[in-house]
Amino acid sequence: MHSRSRTVGLYALAAASGLLQTAVFPNLEWYWLSWIALTPLVYALLAKPRVQVLVPGAKSGYGEVTARQGFWLGYFCGVIWYGGTCYWVYHVMNTYGGLPAPIAAGILILFCLYLGLYHGLFAALLVRASRGGVVRALIAAPFFWVAVELARARITGFPWDLLGTTQVNNPVVSPVFATVCGVYGISFVVAVVNACVVAAFLLRSGRAVVFAMLGIVIATAFSAGELITEKLPAPTHVAALVQVNLPLEMQWSPEVFDQTMGKLTDLSRQAVTKEDPEPRLIIWPESPGPFYVMDPKFRVWMTALAQDRDAFIIAGSLGTPEGALHPEEIYNSAELIAPSGQFVSRYDKVHLVPFGEYVPFKQLFFFAKNLTKEVGTFSPGTKREVFNITQGNAKEHIGVFICYESVFPDEIREFAVNGADVFVNISNDGWFGSSGAARQGLNMARMRAMENDRWMLRATNTGITASIDPQGRLTADVARDKQTTLRAQYDLVSATTFYTRHGDVFAWACAIISLLLVFVRFNLRVGVIR
Repeated sequence: MHSRSRTVGLYALAAASGLLQTAVFPNLEWYWLSWIALTPLVYALLAKPRVQVLVPGAKSGYGEVTARQGFWLGYFCGVIWYGGTCYWVYHVMNTYGGLPAPIAAGILILFCLYLGLYHGLFAALLVRASRGGVVRALIAAPFFWVAVELARARITGFPWDLLGTTQVNNPVVSPVFATVCGVYGISFVVAVVNACVVAAFLLRSGRAVVFAMLGIVIATAFSAGELITEKLPAPTHVAALVQVNLPLEMQWSPEVFDQTMGKLTDLSRQAVTKEDPEPRLIIWPESPGPFYVMDPKFRVWMTALAQDRDAFIIAGSLGTPEGALHPEEIYNSAELIAPSGQFVSRYDKVHLVPFGEYVPFKQLFFFAKNLTKEVGTFSPGTKREVFNITQGNAKEHIGVFICYESVFPDEIREFAVNGADVFVNISNDGWFGSSGAARQGLNMARMRAMENDRWMLRATNTGITASIDPQGRLTADVARDKQTTLRAQYDLVSATTFYTRHGDVFAWACAIISLLLVFVRFNLRVGVIR
């Protein structure tokens, strides 16, 4: 009986950790809880006395938690976290994929069951490391956490809501870590504090006090950054960000197309007047409609707007190869139109959304065809093209990335490597409805600005449209679900950060150290046996 109650207690701790990790991200965004979000899980894995957890294949009775049993605890925690954070998957599948509610719910469950494996891996590694002592495991925990986050980004291709993103509202300390280590460095720090909190409970009084004080100092230093306002030089450039707020279920006809383009050009003109010629850069979001680059009507509208306002335009569009209007290959693109009205450059989205812009293994996932019907099946681009424009005596090099691409740190830095001195993120967050996904996406975009020390202009269909400074702060934004134009100030930065130049070296170092922590102990054990 005692063993069973202990098992329930351990799973309750794992569940609490999953709920805390959910609360630190939008919608709730109680980011201060990130300092203890991992604590219940880590405590459950390391606390003594341990009992064997009642899971398939486990024996009842007393003894230490095995790596396998730890995996199940972590897995349970991870499934809860993904369900609470990425619940919007159901909305997308049900509303826009046309899938019945039970099937959409089933896909969300499978999604959580799959990605929860990473939390399970972290827990299994931590239990294995604890065989060398609790202190060894606590020291290893931040390395394991970052290594698993890196694996999630590189293997599964879904680095959504990395733990370090919770600190995006700290405009002073976070950029220091972000410009060197990227978001993974901040995840490491948050994991360190969580390990210190666990140490305060598990270690003897003297060492416990040391760890507790260390955790308090680190958390306070990060949190106090919000109280400090560091002023940047006044930005010298202005852009018009058009939030078009078009419903995804619009029924397009020639008449509706012309009416819509008329509205959007009027919105664009509101921010660029004859009396106030600035801004000379107009940005439309990721295409929420049939804006084909080679469509003569689309080209006429965009050419007229560019010439009328004497402005450059970056517009989300549907790119096609070799000038074809409706070919088999279609790209999710951003088009650059010069003040002359000429279409001068195009960026084709490189990293597409699985099940949103293409269906991997189509024969296996036949049920997802309705989802891609709403947006088409896109082909990936091959180059992270930088747009080059000239305004007066100033030359601007603009790195444009589209929607989902903003969650990939090592990919966005390539735009800065290729010469971009300002970032533009165009997105269509209408897919997510009123869920927290839109703000989750915004926070990840803000982290990309931090990592590369770049201003970012973010134009979205339904919101959140904003101007973001190099420290990740919102300098201007507009309400969601509103059709409007934002006059957004920005500046150009040409210097590159350590992270821009070297990418995820810190995360890879954590992965290597994690392997050594596991492998070296194995070698030592073999040596003892011999």
